[in-house]
Amino acid sequence: MSSPSSNYSKGLHEVADGVFAYLQPDGGWGWSNAGLAASNGTSLLIDTLFDLKLTQEMLGAMAQVTASNPIGTLVNTHANGDHCYGNSLVSNAEVVASEASAHEMDELPPSGLAAMMKADFGEVTNQYLQESFGPFSFDNIDPPTVDRTFSGELRLDVGDNAIDLIEVGPAHTAGDVLVHLPEQGVVFTGDILFINGTPIVWNGPVSNWTAACDRIIDMDCSVIVPGHGPLTDAAGVRAVGGYLEFVLAESKIRHAAGMTATEAARDIDLGSYTDWIDWERIVINVDSAYSEIDPNHESPGVIGLFTQMAEMKLGHR
Repeated sequence: MSSPSSNYSKGLHEVADGVFAYLQPDGGWGWSNAGLAASNGTSLLIDTLFDLKLTQEMLGAMAQVTASNPIGTLVNTHANGDHCYGNSLVSNAEVVASEASAHEMDELPPSGLAAMMKADFGEVTNQYLQESFGPFSFDNIDPPTVDRTFSGELRLDVGDNAIDLIEVGPAHTAGDVLVHLPEQGVVFTGDILFINGTPIVWNGPVSNWTAACDRIIDMDCSVIVPGHGPLTDAAGVRAVGGYLEFVLAESKIRHAAGMTATEAARDIDLGSYTDWIDWERIVINVDSAYSEIDPNHESPGVIGLFTQMAEMKLGHR
């Protein structure tokens, strides 16, 4: 059997009978994965993509399946735009998300990202933003809306498929959800998993995130579809948890030594984690760790964090 990451190519991949992963290499900023589960004349779509063009391309690739199994349900695993900004292109489907995610979707609508890309934050920050988000178009996108919310767990019956939605946030975001197909041995993890890429702790706490990793491993699924990166296995899940525990431990040491979050992010030796794409996200992750360690920690905010990442990445640390 080939390794989980051996067929990491763009497009639709059948990973179990009637279950598909839609992959987008290289898994960096905005290049997210999605999924489709089809059965008995209907389908459930797991996430849309960062803009309308990409989402339309994905839906076109899925048409070979959805022509006879129309999408009746769309689950958004969390509120980040690269997992929900294409929602408006999925007509006649019930949109389901955790209650926390539904609230969070209002905080950064597509128009906000469109405005951010046109603002002047200085040469280095603007260059970094263009490199990260320039491939996407955020104009003329309707803000995502949710028809049905839940907290905790929810079972959906889609054709002959029993699909479990399991809220594991707050972790990456406020309301992260796993989508588990127990009979097929498949789990779509959303951004609880970044494989070969650096996780982003927008919310935390880390303990919730590592508990979510443990839960994924306990499912003993034969197929694990991350939010970013190639298909993975239990070793890939443990690697994500290990990175998060490493960042929190290193942050605690430097916080106790009186370093600022900015100083700590620059001081931490990432070792082998430097090989993961977008390693400069250590800036965000240390800032979140400091907020977890000290509730009075004052974050510089999203633009301030992007400026620090830009200076670190483009200045080659």
